[in-house]
Amino acid sequence: MIELKGRTITATVESEAGLTILDHAIKHKVDWSFSCTRGTCARCRCLVSEGKEFLEEITDQEWDRLEPEEFEEGFRLGCQAVVKEDAGRIVAANKTYF
Repeated sequence: MIELKGRTITATVESEAGLTILDHAIKHKVDWSFSCTRGTCARCRCLVSEGKEFLEEITDQEWDRLEPEEFEEGFRLGCQAVVKEDAGRIVAANKTYF
């Protein structure tokens, strides 16, 4: 399960391996900020407060856009954070810079 907290909409949905957090938000009509879906705009930045271990490794695009301290706090780019197989509970909130 993934709990997605958008700007005004929160939804708990079944997780699908291979999809990003942003893919889940778009599919389930959660109002998640984004512009590019490629990891360049950082509008989809999110705070993963639970289940970081159920996401694939941090991507090069994320290393280019986020600071090491942000990763320590649990921030990821929603368009880059891919759900692993057999994922447990993930909680992510859209926390854009803008």
